[in-house]
Amino acid sequence: MATMKSLIGLINKIQRACTVLGDHGGEGMSLWEALPTVAVVGGQSSGKSSVLESVVGRDFLPRGSGIVTRRPLVLQLHKTEEGTTEYAEFLHDPRKRFTDFAAVRKEIEDETDRITVVNLTLIDLPGLTKVAVEGQPDSIVQDIENMVRSYVEKPNCIILAISPANQDIATSDAIKLAREVDPTGERTFGVATKLDIMDKGTDCLDVLEGRSYRLQHPWVGIVNRSQADINKRVDMIAARRKEREYFETSPEYGHLASRMGSEYLAKLLSQHLETVIRQKIPSIVALINKNIDEINAELDRIGRPIAVDSGAQLYTILELCRAFDRVFKEHLDGGRPGGDRIYGVFDHQLPAALKKLPFDRHLSTKNVQKVVSEADGYQPHLIAPEQGYRRLIDGSIGYFKGPAEATVDAVHFVLKELVRKSISETEELKRFPTLASDIAAAANEALERFRDESRKTVLRLVDMESSYLTVDFFRKLHLEPEKEKPNPRNAPPQNADIYGDNHFRKIGSNVSAYINMVCDTLRISLPKAVVYCQVREAKRSLLNFFYAQVGRKEKGKLGAMLDEDPQLMERRGTLAKRLELYKQARDDIDAVAWK
Repeated sequence: MATMKSLIGLINKIQRACTVLGDHGGEGMSLWEALPTVAVVGGQSSGKSSVLESVVGRDFLPRGSGIVTRRPLVLQLHKTEEGTTEYAEFLHDPRKRFTDFAAVRKEIEDETDRITVVNLTLIDLPGLTKVAVEGQPDSIVQDIENMVRSYVEKPNCIILAISPANQDIATSDAIKLAREVDPTGERTFGVATKLDIMDKGTDCLDVLEGRSYRLQHPWVGIVNRSQADINKRVDMIAARRKEREYFETSPEYGHLASRMGSEYLAKLLSQHLETVIRQKIPSIVALINKNIDEINAELDRIGRPIAVDSGAQLYTILELCRAFDRVFKEHLDGGRPGGDRIYGVFDHQLPAALKKLPFDRHLSTKNVQKVVSEADGYQPHLIAPEQGYRRLIDGSIGYFKGPAEATVDAVHFVLKELVRKSISETEELKRFPTLASDIAAAANEALERFRDESRKTVLRLVDMESSYLTVDFFRKLHLEPEKEKPNPRNAPPQNADIYGDNHFRKIGSNVSAYINMVCDTLRISLPKAVVYCQVREAKRSLLNFFYAQVGRKEKGKLGAMLDEDPQLMERRGTLAKRLELYKQARDDIDAVAWK
């Protein structure tokens, strides 16, 4: 097993790490709660602070009448190397070292006025009181007891139950509370103070020898400095020497001198601490490993630090772009929702738009007659109004440009929305808002280029239908035999109606049939063109232009693109520090715990 010095050093290091980490609680059992602490409990003015000073060996706690300790005061003691000047540090000002312990007392008083409660390690708790005095709220008695109880009820808390020897132990507030939170007495050490000011003819032997109230651990008597000694600034070394002399020369307690005094109390606590630490090592190691795993998992989630050289930065940017590109393609190919909306444009929006085209109005008998007549000029057509047909067909095909462009725009809108969703769903990009914005801008710029090319292509398809008509369609119309209708008596011959409504109605019907054929063709070819020019290119080369731009950027600009959210950077730094301290604590345990 490890030596006591190694174990104490180890527990001090872990406690110091806990303080730096701020690991003072949270859900479940924190590392802080797994470590032993010592809470000094007792009634008001029972000598708690004096006992604590005796154990520490320094005069540094505030003094006065009434409730002086108004908040838990937590101390961590660390052994210094021989010849090193002793000093004190405070968590609220860790860069400042105090070597004047009078200044330490002043800082404690000032911080007490600034803050109410903090969680620390070696705890000098406010004294339990029975009544509220003038100027105090009526709830002060219960408030103090609740505060003290919140510390001593924790299973890792070692309780120093301070009881004045000149009072009946049966009325000890400290013993009463300790019995409630530690009924087996495993965590409770009884300390009797003020032995030197008991009435003549009385002593505290029944308590110290365990007859009056027996505890699992032996009672320890303490002789604190008198108020006169405190006023004279008698140092703790002299006070301890005076305490030893008192017990060694006392007719009542001389036989117990080897087991009395603040030095023996410190030794007793150290021995108990060794036992507790040995028992706690497995759970401490398990808790450290659990915390290490959790920190590593969170670091993986928010991302590890980025290297500073330009090559690594460029590689990181390209990897993040590829991560976004994978998410974007998953939307298009069906791995994620959204790509189906493009099919909806082709299957619903385009057909609906084609049905709404005003062919009925354009090919009405009246308009057909107008167009054909204008096409003939001053000479009426003899057989078939070819120019009239061409003008009617051109005018009809021109209507297809609207749905063609609308299809391009609708697919462009879907692709832009998928870019936005892909940016937000790419976990790796969340830590780099600047890069995410740059990728979004580059992707949308590329989509604009694809849309322009797609618009040109679909308009070409429409123009192609106008530039060359399918001649076979019209030749077949002339080859179809016309049904002879019976000629009523005295009716004029049929060719007399060559310029009548039936003639123009037939022209409109023939053009309508041809336009329907063109419509069926465009209903198939327009989606093909849009997919080829927009969707296919978005999958193939959405960020190609961006890659070329990034490759030409200088190191400083690459770093600016990887500018992270300051809160995220601060969080990563905190996690890295926690991880380092936890790993160091684990290594320290492995190095000394089982020697």
